[in-house]
Amino acid sequence: MNSYVTGAAIKSLRESKHLTQAELAEQLGVSDKAVSKWETGKGFPDSSLLQPLAAALGVSVIELLNGKVIVNRNASGNLLRSKWYVCPVCGNVIHTTGDAVISCCGVTLPPLEAEDPDDAHALTVEKVEDEHFLTIHHPMTKQHYISFMAFVTSDRLQLVKLYPEGEAQTRLSLRGRGFVYFYCNKHGLFQQKI
Repeated sequence: MNSYVTGAAIKSLRESKHLTQAELAEQLGVSDKAVSKWETGKGFPDSSLLQPLAAALGVSVIELLNGKVIVNRNASGNLLRSKWYVCPVCGNVIHTTGDAVISCCGVTLPPLEAEDPDDAHALTVEKVEDEHFLTIHHPMTKQHYISFMAFVTSDRLQLVKLYPEGEAQTRLSLRGRGFVYFYCNKHGLFQQKI
């Protein structure tokens, strides 16, 4: 395990819940001396206590392990504030409209940073009837491929999952202004304003 719950995180979360060490210890069925040891870094909670500890502190286990509490202040969920995550193990594509702690296949995923497309990842858009045909002239092999393409506006998300040895193209209904996102498994996330 790369990270483990820190004493500073436990103390900060405990204090924010207005709990004493004794009150937290009682909820977990441990001594207040055990909680004190955790907070001073002289000991760690047993892994069997992580779920109950996180619940008592009002956070997820991932937040407890990271030492960061995620508060989504984006109550309206504006899609233009999209964050993308791709699991390096299974290829899962996860989309959020604000800050989140995302984990897949036992790996905590960082949000991807979108870049403008370069020449090797150039996107062409052609109008075909009432839709648009999006193409990326890119290799589509098992080792190097475009994983997905998506069009995002302030109120709509269209996502198409692509697969190796297929074509890096799709038809989407591009209504309004927004961004096309696409992900190369070797070079990361790209975005282009439409």
